Amino acid sequence: MKNKKIEYLVGCFVLAGLAAILYLAIQVGGARLLGGDSYQLKAQFSSAAGVNPGSRVEIAGVRVGTVRRVDLDEAYFAMVTLELPNSLKLDEDTIASVKTSGLIGDRFIDLSPGGSDFYLEDGDMIYDTESALDIEDLISRFALGGIDGEEK
Repeated sequence: MKNKKIEYLVGCFVLAGLAAILYLAIQVGGARLLGGDSYQLKAQFSSAAGVNPGSRVEIAGVRVGTVRRVDLDEAYFAMVTLELPNSLKLDEDTIASVKTSGLIGDRFIDLSPGGSDFYLEDGDMIYDTESALDIEDLISRFALGGIDGEEK
């Protein structure tokens, strides 16, 4: 009788531990079980190099969302899908820029809200975008003498 009680308690403890591990895995991974309170926007960049699913989305240095997908569209542009909370309302003239943390840090999307009276809704496109400065291309152009627009 005492042995069955101990086995029951150990079983409950193991189940509680597995539930805790599952909960932590979901929280760390950023997944949502019941849909969540967020919406998605898309932005088209000529280059989204270094931006990956899970990269952060910031406004004024504050993390407000994450990058959900980075795809290549039919016109060979990078289509980035952003996930943002429903409490964040962005104007239709918002600018999305690819930025770098530090000199060689991670790339992220920085949003600069505009002043329009019309707001973006779920599935809308951010049309004003700026790709990151490609330092390798800049150094290559400088080394070959083409930085000032003249070919030598």
